[in-house]
Amino acid sequence: MSSETLTRREKIPELQLVRAFAILGVLSVHSTSFATVDMANYPHAYYWYNFFNIFMKFGTPTFILLSSFVLFYNYYSRPLNGKLIGGFYKKRLLYIIIPYVLFSAVYYANKLYHSGTPGSLQETARQFVHALATGTANTHLYFVFISIQFYLLFPLFLWALKRFPVLARWSVPIGLALQWAFVLVNKYGLDEPVANKGSWSLSYFAYYFMGAALGIYYPQLKKWLVPAVRTATPAKIAAWVLLWAAWLTAGLAHVYVWHETRSGSDGYHSLLYEGLWNAHTYLSALVLIQLAFLIYRNAAGPLAKVLSHLGAMSFGIYLIH
Repeated sequence: MSSETLTRREKIPELQLVRAFAILGVLSVHSTSFATVDMANYPHAYYWYNFFNIFMKFGTPTFILLSSFVLFYNYYSRPLNGKLIGGFYKKRLLYIIIPYVLFSAVYYANKLYHSGTPGSLQETARQFVHALATGTANTHLYFVFISIQFYLLFPLFLWALKRFPVLARWSVPIGLALQWAFVLVNKYGLDEPVANKGSWSLSYFAYYFMGAALGIYYPQLKKWLVPAVRTATPAKIAAWVLLWAAWLTAGLAHVYVWHETRSGSDGYHSLLYEGLWNAHTYLSALVLIQLAFLIYRNAAGPLAKVLSHLGAMSFGIYLIH
């Protein structure tokens, strides 16, 4: 959902379509969240509410992957110096942090108004600063809070991947390892697990480092990532079929375990939910990128234009939805 534009290298307009898919995923999940409880006594309708609520959970992870993709695509080949970092943070301040602060203030004021129990000005200000610093002024603002964490870490990651190219080549397994190390330590290694685990960037390192790999190696990966008949080979076709089959399997399994859990079963081990969510949403981002290229190339008419406009407005839609 970053406002970064690809002005210094080949433009990738298809990414706007991926943003559109991601915001549709976010809207689907949020619009069905209460219905998964309220419709529990209507089995046929409930099945579909649960399906859309779980299957569309790729929104936030896809946005994080895309943001990383764009940043590393745009910055990796440029000299890392004070001017670069200063320009990076200036754009983040203007296009991300200021809107975040403004919308947090609006949501927090609305919450105070409806609660009817405002405290002292000093206490209200303290609580707002805490909400701002934790992304809790409203439930959906956790995504911007995660993004800000990644913006703070970006110069360090950029330096490390440029300084040690082997890290860039191994960024995908490194991201998965760091994310799952956090999951396991949080579950088994801490007396008190981290509160609001999903609001911390470590929960999304797999997506961030996959985005970094795509941004750094996009010219080389494009021939494998972008499906096209004229460049198809048996190996590529097998890889594409395997990707989509694995994505559907993980997505439907993810839907199934939540359907069973919400229907009253005893549930499953927490790591199964974590693993299916990770597999489903991780593969979803790659599938959505492929789908965006297919639509942009083969339906570059009203559908592609509508999705492109939706993608361009996705950050604003996220803030106000």
